[in-house]
Amino acid sequence: MNKKIIISNLSLIFGEKNKILSNISLNIQDSEINCILGPSGCGKTTLLRAIAGFEDVSSGSILKDGICITNSVENMPVANRNMGMVFQDYALFPNMDVKTNIEFGLKNHSDLEKENRVNYLLDLVNLPECKNKFPHELSGGEQQRIALIRALAPSPDIILMDEPFSNIDQDIKEELVSDVRDLLKELSITSIIVTHDQNEAFNIADQVAIMNKGVIQQIGTPYDIYHKPANKFVAGFIGLGTFLPVRKVSDNGFEIPLGLLNNERIKNDLTKFKNLEMLIRPDDIIHNDSSPKKAVILEKQFRGAEFLYKLLYNNEYSILCYAPSHHNHAIGDSIGIELDIKHYVIFER
Repeated sequence: MNKKIIISNLSLIFGEKNKILSNISLNIQDSEINCILGPSGCGKTTLLRAIAGFEDVSSGSILKDGICITNSVENMPVANRNMGMVFQDYALFPNMDVKTNIEFGLKNHSDLEKENRVNYLLDLVNLPECKNKFPHELSGGEQQRIALIRALAPSPDIILMDEPFSNIDQDIKEELVSDVRDLLKELSITSIIVTHDQNEAFNIADQVAIMNKGVIQQIGTPYDIYHKPANKFVAGFIGLGTFLPVRKVSDNGFEIPLGLLNNERIKNDLTKFKNLEMLIRPDDIIHNDSSPKKAVILEKQFRGAEFLYKLLYNNEYSILCYAPSHHNHAIGDSIGIELDIKHYVIFER
């Protein structure tokens, strides 16, 4: 697969000392969906704007199809980059109907070409009945779809999306994310999506780049990001979990408070470290009423099909556990647990 975008050692500094992006390097493959994921203020939207050409950079470069479009000396105009942009607030023109909004980027097309393109795109998102409506007459999901196909109307070869699902009601968000992924895959268009929501990123992306404080912390598939976090920030930011101390009990043996670890599944040499801890996720703990190993319920959250229990083990260690919702225990109850870790994630404290 060809590299559509190559970002190399990109930095962006506002003023003299305000470093927004620091030595960003990221390869984006042709036709892939990429997510830039991180907390608010981490620099992810600034990176997207730099790719689009809205921001000048201090150092480094961005190549598109092997051609430099951004470096510290020159910045290819936005209009020449052949990229479509979907903004967080959709930026639909309120005084134009849907048809006119979509036609906005089709300046050099005939009326017939515009009509055919509008009809094709509306059929693509199953909204032909919205053609003559105005933005205020559309639901949030409909506005999002219209904003996306307006960006697709001029046939860009890259689509950029800034927090595209942040204004969508939770009850329709999951379906909308899935629909947008299907559409982008059907069109085989390279996509870069910025979000702070890991569920969105994991549901839509082929590749995820985790950012914090202007630095990329890890790049990988959603599966690897979750199960093989590169550092403690990623481990703490992605999913739920707690950390338990790892103790050496023999020359090559290690344990956590919940029991001995399987040496064959420890991939790194831990003997050279003194202070270690292991990430324990809720799915690493199995609730088993008959288990002799007990923990006390401190908090519980009902999530429909399951409970999320916050537990205290051995009067000292906080852990999380999922349990089917028919296992409805009271706060203060002592319940049986078992350790079932598929992936060992161990860091130095």
